[in-house]
Amino acid sequence: MPVDIKNMTIMAAVVLLSSCSKSEIEPEPYTFEAPVHFPQPVFDTGNPMSREGIALGRMLFYDVRLSANNKVSCATCHDPQRAFTDGARLSTAGVSGSALLRHTPALFNLAWATNGLFWDGGATNLESQVFGPLTAHDEMGQDLYELMDELNAVPAYVSGFQNAFDGPVSSQNVAKALAQFQRSLISADSRYDRFRLNKPGGSLTADELSGLELVRQKCQGCHAGELFTDQGYHNNGLDADFSDTSHEGLFLGRYRISYDVSDLGKFKTPSLRNLAFTAPYMHDGRFATLEDVLEHYSTGVKNSATLDKLIPASGMELTGEQKKQVVAFLYTITDQEFVRDPEHQKPSNF
Repeated sequence: MPVDIKNMTIMAAVVLLSSCSKSEIEPEPYTFEAPVHFPQPVFDTGNPMSREGIALGRMLFYDVRLSANNKVSCATCHDPQRAFTDGARLSTAGVSGSALLRHTPALFNLAWATNGLFWDGGATNLESQVFGPLTAHDEMGQDLYELMDELNAVPAYVSGFQNAFDGPVSSQNVAKALAQFQRSLISADSRYDRFRLNKPGGSLTADELSGLELVRQKCQGCHAGELFTDQGYHNNGLDADFSDTSHEGLFLGRYRISYDVSDLGKFKTPSLRNLAFTAPYMHDGRFATLEDVLEHYSTGVKNSATLDKLIPASGMELTGEQKKQVVAFLYTITDQEFVRDPEHQKPSNF
């Protein structure tokens, strides 16, 4: 799309009033409302959310200017209709066209992700996480100085950053805006949630209830609470050999960050929510279906010194009927409203 047309469409999409002067507008605070059955999040990032900041982050999330070749946006790999994943085992959508070495993680309920991000916890928070994909040569490959020049050339962005942060376009404020948008992505309206809160449309079948009980018994040591993740790192028996130190140690798990040998093969626990949208599964996307995942836990666990103590080395030995029940329940944590929410989609005139 020619640059002049793109600028005009962005300007039309901006919910911030570019005609207002610095003194005429103040960011409107965003009241974060945690679902009643969720724990309260802890915000300690120095990046208070505002409606202007979220709107700006949403624009940036869908803007291909954030990539070196102006063809890749955050949404290229984080599709809202797939719970912000991409459906690929290992993405080749980055500027280099090379396959990445880890599976694209989902983006939701990140306001509670306070124990590191990425599969190995290599980023402390969303603000620092932004710079990983933004500058990685196989992902967006962007030069931050060039990005500032590109954004400053768009009047709507200049006013948008001023209105959101009372400051200029900067890489720091890009990260803050993107973090605010991502923290606003809450998924908590599945059929299970309605069951949990005794709301209309929340009935579960006998098989789904049995699956819920099995998940509580066998899975919630790691996939804990209503978030269905403990935000921790576990070796779930995918591999037994971690001697391959190529590719910057990406296959070593949490050890790559901590240098603690007890962290070898440990990866961040993903949420069980929205699994119907986020296949394939695991940090490297090795399992195509939920049935494959359960077969691993039942018969495919590989023992090693760091295998999580919650996982039997011999496997969980689930019966065929139990596997069906677990899958049935997991589909009840699918939030159809989340993937259809217009507030998460690309701005209509962008």
